Amino acid sequence: MSSHTDSAHPLRLAVVGAGPAGLALALLAARHLPAARIRLFDARPLARDISGDPRTLALSLGSVQLLQRLQVWPAAAAQPIAEVHVSQAPPTLSGPLFGPAGEPEVRINAREQGREMLGAVLSYGQLVAPLQQAWLAACEREPQRLAACFGQPVAAIKPLPGGQVELDTGDCHLAESYDLVVVAEGGVFAEQARKALAHDYRQNAWVGSVELAPDSPEGVAYERFTRHGPLALLPLRALADGTRRAALVWCLPQDEDEVAGLSDAQRLVVIQQQLPERVGRLRAISPLKCFALGLNAERSLVEGRVVRIGNAAQTLHPVAGQGLNLGLRDAYTLVDALRRAQAEEGGDVDKALRRVEWARAPDRWSTIATTDFLARSFAWRWPGLPAVRGLGLAALQALPPLRSALARQMMFGRR
Repeated sequence: MSSHTDSAHPLRLAVVGAGPAGLALALLAARHLPAARIRLFDARPLARDISGDPRTLALSLGSVQLLQRLQVWPAAAAQPIAEVHVSQAPPTLSGPLFGPAGEPEVRINAREQGREMLGAVLSYGQLVAPLQQAWLAACEREPQRLAACFGQPVAAIKPLPGGQVELDTGDCHLAESYDLVVVAEGGVFAEQARKALAHDYRQNAWVGSVELAPDSPEGVAYERFTRHGPLALLPLRALADGTRRAALVWCLPQDEDEVAGLSDAQRLVVIQQQLPERVGRLRAISPLKCFALGLNAERSLVEGRVVRIGNAAQTLHPVAGQGLNLGLRDAYTLVDALRRAQAEEGGDVDKALRRVEWARAPDRWSTIATTDFLARSFAWRWPGLPAVRGLGLAALQALPPLRSALARQMMFGRR
């Protein structure tokens, strides 16, 4: 069978996974590929309410803009990031280049970059709920073309002769085979089958939230490089009573991790000691959940007519906070390539997929390499390494063009 699609054979697309990346891709495809027949599969029953899922997501400005264009951005629930503050805890070099506290730091401010925000923070449920609602509404408007197959796990993906792909599912799928399958099911490192590039960092991430002092700076995201690993606070929308909060991501080596044995009061003391003074006093901490950390990545996004995006393609250490942002950029690039193929190349799907692989490689691999280097570096105990890292932060702060380049990559990825 030809790799081309046309009006007589419109593109048949299956999306596996109704998380934010999969739902965003389905909505983009429904909008920009008006002839395509799209089925979205997820093992989660539709009746299960996901709006209260408290997992924290940090979205770049580019991701926010994409969701705004899809008219699914929940602005009232999201906390804009006005500034990112990255610093290194002692012991390290100190000096006049290292900020008011004498510590190495870099500050990236949205206003200095000519932007209203650098990104935003919200919960998983607050993002997925409007995405899912928009997809279900689209399916109601065009039931002959779009379908939501919830409660339908995909047991196997089988390549067929002629370039098509068959999904082994329940009775929801309306066609036995598809021209293209996009896998957007992510999961966490500990539960995933190992991909081509896999490395266990032997680190844990403890995640939850903390209550901030009422006079703490608003909309500031903090990343603190400690001797044991990165410690991040991501600003959350204040509660109705005005309580200020931040999401916590606290990374520690597994062989030195004693967090499980600490009380909440002890955890607060330890975290407070590692943060810069400008954070202010932490007032309370939520129960924490623990996740093992590792790198788990495919060498290629594309394998035949199967494309993997987001955590299905690369699960990363949270030090850079780019997992979902990569997935949304994957989704946008894929749909754009398919749209161009339909308009300019007679619907050549294979050519579009080659374009996706080429277009996504620089952003994807630079993010994987940077994240992997930073994650591994916390396990190194080389003399002088903290000083080198501190000098790097000081150089970024002292050189505005470098800082602006970093800000652009944070907001929009490498392009």
